[in-house]
Amino acid sequence: MYELFAFATPNSIKPAILLEELALPWQLRGINIRQGEQNQDAFLALNPNGKVPVLHDPDNEMVLRESAAILVYLAEKHANLLPSGGKPRARVFEQLFFHASAVSPAFGQAGFFTRPAHEPQPLAQARFNQEAIRVTRLLERQLAATRWVAGDEYTIADIAHYGWMWRRQFAGISLEEMPHLKHWFETLSARPAVVRAVAKLNALTEN
Repeated sequence: MYELFAFATPNSIKPAILLEELALPWQLRGINIRQGEQNQDAFLALNPNGKVPVLHDPDNEMVLRESAAILVYLAEKHANLLPSGGKPRARVFEQLFFHASAVSPAFGQAGFFTRPAHEPQPLAQARFNQEAIRVTRLLERQLAATRWVAGDEYTIADIAHYGWMWRRQFAGISLEEMPHLKHWFETLSARPAVVRAVAKLNALTEN
């Protein structure tokens, strides 16, 4: 049985959704980052970077960090939600790299610099807020042309982008003026696997 060390974060929700989509047996190991559990020795032994999520695969004693790497690993191992080759596969990786290099940093920094507890930094706030808006509009444009972010099929690229769209309020992003992205988000949110994954991770914040 897979073990997923996670919390209710944009990156943690990704492998949780994929594990549910693949109907795999897995166990959620909550790491409360609000209480600093990611900095405890037991977790640092799994991920010296002190970040969630972390996947443990007992089949080969694989301990894997980084949400995108976990998505690719599971999709390849179980031959699902990742095209086997050619242009469709390249498009999925294009979106995965776009998420990791553009969407995630922009959303994360936009949220960080707008937290009330921090000293106001107007230049940083404006810079990252505008970048978060820009990359969100790029996704809106993509979804105006294709049903899913990497083409006509639902893939791990959609799961990757879902994480920050799920926590978009943190970055001050609204989908109200982005009808294609809003429809995509609502469609994903209604998938049974997504509903189950979200419920499991949200429960970590209630305990």
